Amino acid sequence: MSILPLIFTSAWASGINSYAVVLLLGVFGATGLSDEVPEALQRPDVLIAAGVLFLCEAVADKIPYVDSAWDSVHTVVRPVAGAVVAALLAGQSGSLPELAAGAVGGSTALVSHLVKAGTRMAVNTSPEPFSNIAVSIAEDLGVGALITLAIFYPVAAAVIAGTLLLAGLLLLVFLVSRIRRFWRRRAERRAGKRLGQTVTQRSG
Repeated sequence: MSILPLIFTSAWASGINSYAVVLLLGVFGATGLSDEVPEALQRPDVLIAAGVLFLCEAVADKIPYVDSAWDSVHTVVRPVAGAVVAALLAGQSGSLPELAAGAVGGSTALVSHLVKAGTRMAVNTSPEPFSNIAVSIAEDLGVGALITLAIFYPVAAAVIAGTLLLAGLLLLVFLVSRIRRFWRRRAERRAGKRLGQTVTQRSG
């Protein structure tokens, strides 16, 4: 069976939360539930590091504006993680060249990450913090559910991941104008405050 559906789903999920992907795949491999997971992802040090970083992301991802800063830092991390995981899965299976798998994994994770980061910027235009928490929890549950499904039903998981990726891109296009308006108003308010401070200082 081709490893491509599992690679695609793992790459999509890596763009959302790469640490969760490494942790879940490692656990599935270490417990013997999947033979597709390479030993490199099952190592105790890898699992511990992924677990700690997952907890860090679970906290940062639910705080307005901190989540966008975290996403900015991970613009490189997530695509690289997607490419590495894809190459390792391909190497374990032997049914797909590792270079091709890495290209698929990296590019898919990058697109998925951009959708996530853009959506979070739109969510941050809301004045309350609860939407961030709700979206973050939904993303974590979605990653966990799809990676689990991909282990047992890889084709079905890949179809869902592809649908979510396309829907996310369409949503992002719709939200671009809202994001631009928010940052324009924010810049105007800052400029207004600086102008007011300058006038006050001169009049004083």
